[in-house]
Amino acid sequence: MTDAPPGSWSADMPGGGGAPARTVTLTDLLRVPLHRIRLVAAVAAVGLAAALGYVFLVPGAVTANAVVAVRPVVTDAFTPSGAAADRAVNMNVESGIATGTDVVQRLAEANGEDQRDIRDSLDVEVPAGGQVLRFSYTGRSAEEAVRSVNLAAQAYLDVRRSMYEKQREEMLRSYDESIDKVTEQQAALQRRVAAARDGARDAAVAELSGVNSQLTQLSSARTEIAAVDVNPGWVTQTAERALVSSGGRGPLYILAGLFGGVLLGVVLAYAWESMDRRIRSVDDGRDATGLPLLGTVRSRGLRGSRHAVDADIRYVAMAIAERVREPARVALLTTREDQTVMTAGLAVALAATGRDVYVADDSGRLERLRAEVLAGLGRLPAVANPARPAVPKPREGGAVTVDDITEQIAVRRPSPHPTGGRPVTDPDATMTLPRVTSGVPASGKSKVRETADEVPVGAGGVRFGTWRQRAAQGLVLFNAPPAEADERGVAAARQGTAVVVIEQDRTRQADLRRLAERLRAAGVAPLGFVLTRGGRG
Repeated sequence: MTDAPPGSWSADMPGGGGAPARTVTLTDLLRVPLHRIRLVAAVAAVGLAAALGYVFLVPGAVTANAVVAVRPVVTDAFTPSGAAADRAVNMNVESGIATGTDVVQRLAEANGEDQRDIRDSLDVEVPAGGQVLRFSYTGRSAEEAVRSVNLAAQAYLDVRRSMYEKQREEMLRSYDESIDKVTEQQAALQRRVAAARDGARDAAVAELSGVNSQLTQLSSARTEIAAVDVNPGWVTQTAERALVSSGGRGPLYILAGLFGGVLLGVVLAYAWESMDRRIRSVDDGRDATGLPLLGTVRSRGLRGSRHAVDADIRYVAMAIAERVREPARVALLTTREDQTVMTAGLAVALAATGRDVYVADDSGRLERLRAEVLAGLGRLPAVANPARPAVPKPREGGAVTVDDITEQIAVRRPSPHPTGGRPVTDPDATMTLPRVTSGVPASGKSKVRETADEVPVGAGGVRFGTWRQRAAQGLVLFNAPPAEADERGVAAARQGTAVVVIEQDRTRQADLRRLAERLRAAGVAPLGFVLTRGGRG
C-alpha cells in the first residue's frame, strides 16, 4: 500500500484539556427542541386535547350576583348620618357575618351539599368606601347559581335582623326591670306620703317627685328602644337568569393547555437529549472524534431524504483523493447507520476522474450499491461522462419514418453452410477448420463477466464484489457494516485507512466516541469524518 499519511488524531480530544470549551449560543439551545419537534408536538397535542376535554366534557361554571345595601340601625331613620356615613357600619364585620356559619348552613341545607363546597362557591365583596355587599355564587347551572345567591343574600339579612332583634329584646328587658323597681319605689313613697305628718310629708313628696321623673325617663327611653327599626338593609339587586354570566374561560384554558404542553415537551426534549445525545453539528462531530472534517453532504428534497446532493459528494471525493495514493483501501465506517448511498456516490465521483474503483460489501448490499451507482451515473454531468453526449446529435432532413429505416437495412439471407464448411468438388483440396479459442483470458477472469460486473463511469469504472475478491490495484471502497454490531469494518481499516460517516441528528455521541476509541486502539488513523445532513433525531 502506498497511502499518503492520513490525518492523525487530534491532540485536543474531549477531556484532554487542549482547546477551550465552546460557547453555548441561543442557536444551540433552540437546536434541541427543534430537532425533537415531534416529541414537543406530541406533548403539546396531549395538553391541547386535555384542555379541550376539560372545556367540553366538564360542566362550565355559572356565576350569579346579588347586591345588598347595609344600613345602620338608628332610632330615627330620617336623621342624616353626617359625613361619617361610611363608618356608621363596620363592613368587615358585615362581610364576616355574610360568609359565616349561619348563612353557609342554610345554603347547605337548601342545596344538599357540603359546607366546604358552599364556602368555595360563595364569595362576598365589599367595595371601598361604601355600605354595599356584593354576593357571588358559582354553580353548575344557572338555576342553581340564581337560587343560591338570592338565598345567601336573604339569609344574611335574616341572620342580621335576628341579631338586632335579640339585642333589642335584651335592652327592653333591662328597661322593664328598671321600670319595675322604680314603680315599686314610687308605690312605697306614695304610701309613705299618705302616712307621713306635716313635717315629713314635704320630704316624702320631694322624693316621690324625683322617682316620678326617673320613671318618666325610663319609660321614654324604653319607648325609643321599642321604636327602633332593626332592618339591617335590603336587596337592591336580585340575581336573574338573564343576568347570569358563564365562566367564559374556555379559550384561556385551551391556550393554557397548549402552552403547558409545549413547555412540558421542551423540558422532556432536553431530558431525552441528556440521556440520548446525538450529533447536531460539525463541532459535535469534531469534539466526539477528534478528526478533521472532509465535508458535509446535504440531502436533496425534504428533510430526512436519503438522496444526497451530488456536488457535496464530489467535494468529499476530492478530499479523499487528495489524501490517498493508489493502490488504496478505504473503509467507510458508521456506528449504526447505513452508508450505502454515500459509498455509491463516492465510487461514481472517484471513477469519473479516471480511477478504477472496486466497491466491496459483505452484508448483502451489492445489488443496492449497483442500483445507486447506476442512478448516480445518470445524474453525472455530461462533461464528466464521455458515454453521455453533451449535446444530442440533430436529425438531418427532418423526421424519419419507419419505412425509411426499413429500406436502409440490407437484408441478407443466412448461409446454410458455416464459414469454411462449403463442400468442394476437388477431393484433394485442403479443408480449413476454424480456430477454436478459449473464452478465458490469461488473467483467469471471463471477459463477459468482467464486463458485466464493471460499470464504466467517465474515464474509469466501478466494479462490485466482496472484500475477499477485492482487486490488488486501483481504489477499494469497503461498504462496512455498522461498527456497533460488526468489527469487520475496523479490521478492514487496519489494512488501509477509514472514513467515518456521521449522520446528523441520528448518530449518537456515545456510539461515535466508542468507535473513535476502537479505531485508536486498533492503530487506525482515519482520513477524517463526513457529516451527512439527512437524518432526523
